[in-house]
Amino acid sequence: MSDSGDLSMKTDDVLRVELEVFRQEHRDLDAAIHALADRGVGDQLTIQRLKKQKLRLKDIISRIEDRLTPDIIA
Repeated sequence: MSDSGDLSMKTDDVLRVELEVFRQEHRDLDAAIHALADRGVGDQLTIQRLKKQKLRLKDIISRIEDRLTPDIIA
């Protein structure tokens, strides 16, 4: 999995593309976790590792979304 790196050095267009890539990876991991759990073929260690990857992606996605969403004072 690639990392988001320094967000301040990237343009909004690059961040939007990366955001979609990370969201797709997150969905793919979710599907893999569910498939392993449903079939009972995945050991718990593998499932835990996939879940950790999924959480890392969620954090990256949140940071990118925060960068792309302007601060609006209500």
